[in-house]
Amino acid sequence: MADIGVGVGVGVGVRPYEELTFDAEGDVDGGTREAVARIDATDLVVFAHGWNSDRSTATRLFDRFFAPFPELVGPAVRLGYVGVVWPSIRFSDEPIPDFDDRGALAEPGYGAALDPATRRALGAFWPGREAELDRVAELLEERPESEAALIEFGALVRELAGVDAVDGVGAVAGGSGLGVGVPAMFAEDALSVFRAFAEALASAGGPAGDPGFAAGGALRALWGGAKEVLRQATYYEMKKRAGVIGERGLGPVLTGLAGRRPGLRIHLIGHSFGGRVVSFALRAVPEGARYVKSLTLLQGAFSHYAFADRLPHDKGRGGALSGLQRRVDGPVVACHSPYDTSLKLFYPLASRMARDSAGLFGFDERWGAIGHDGVQAVAGAPRLDLAEVLRAGLPGSGCVSVDAGSVVRRGGAPSGAHSDVCHEELARVVVAAGRMGR
Repeated sequence: MADIGVGVGVGVGVRPYEELTFDAEGDVDGGTREAVARIDATDLVVFAHGWNSDRSTATRLFDRFFAPFPELVGPAVRLGYVGVVWPSIRFSDEPIPDFDDRGALAEPGYGAALDPATRRALGAFWPGREAELDRVAELLEERPESEAALIEFGALVRELAGVDAVDGVGAVAGGSGLGVGVPAMFAEDALSVFRAFAEALASAGGPAGDPGFAAGGALRALWGGAKEVLRQATYYEMKKRAGVIGERGLGPVLTGLAGRRPGLRIHLIGHSFGGRVVSFALRAVPEGARYVKSLTLLQGAFSHYAFADRLPHDKGRGGALSGLQRRVDGPVVACHSPYDTSLKLFYPLASRMARDSAGLFGFDERWGAIGHDGVQAVAGAPRLDLAEVLRAGLPGSGCVSVDAGSVVRRGGAPSGAHSDVCHEELARVVVAAGRMGR
């Protein structure tokens, strides 16, 4: 497997703590798997980071989120901690609350251009594509007022994302078979797509909303949207990757661990696309198994219909994870926030499929994220607010949505509060879901 860094979590204060490391194909580092198997615990909390995380950022997230747990669990609970590290990418112009004072968007000389840290990250994310990435960076630096240049940029992004145009729609090279189709942003007219994302960025308070940013004419104003499409192309790749790692990597590792450690209680946590990792791991949990005791999603970046038996707009199909909440011996908790602009604005634009009659413009519930408005189209799934959960607890099983907007509310453009998840209140939700409290 590709080496993406192995370690024991320097800087993570809780113990015992280990990292479980996967490559992009879902292959696990054997040394990390064995280290996790040796953790002496009654309960294991397993946390998968999200899309805007290099390894050092992920480690800080684990440290901050896990810190309250020792004081929250009951005396009969002996906790072990696992950070799931998988190859993601950090766009350094997205400030993370408590981690960054400001992102590259606040630095003079950037804006639509790529900052050096993000350019390096893209090189690692798409190895062997230096020529294409150099041209992408050059176009974003120069931002020519030219339709031809914008169309060239769109073609480069499609190529980087592994999307080939077919009959004006699109097809994924080497499709994963994990329910990820071709978004309209790769198939429709590039200028229309860039305009839609520029408008969303302006709505979120990003640089395209600054009148000075558009100096030079209407076409020049589209480059902010073009950069946003590049960002979404990496998310598109991570969406596929997260499903693969969950189903073919994390799920089988957990099954093997449960076989070696009967009685071990496993509690899954995922932030952003890490929510997709831990949720798709349920596909590898045998029916009737009882070792996964809870699953908590923090601003989950996947469909709010994922667990539905029937899609409201297509009664003949269910969600990608239809019924899999029943493989959790406890609740599946989806924490969501209206202050998450990444999921409110950009996720639907990036997820909308080609040949959708609604086009790129206008809200359509088909493309909503579970971290924006919780679980949808699942019968009997209660909708609670955070204060109610902290006061009265959670149901013992099934899907439940928790409005966490009272604490998940800080963050700058373009992602808003998407990464504002390190709160003791959310740690208490995990403890309540796993029935681990005092």
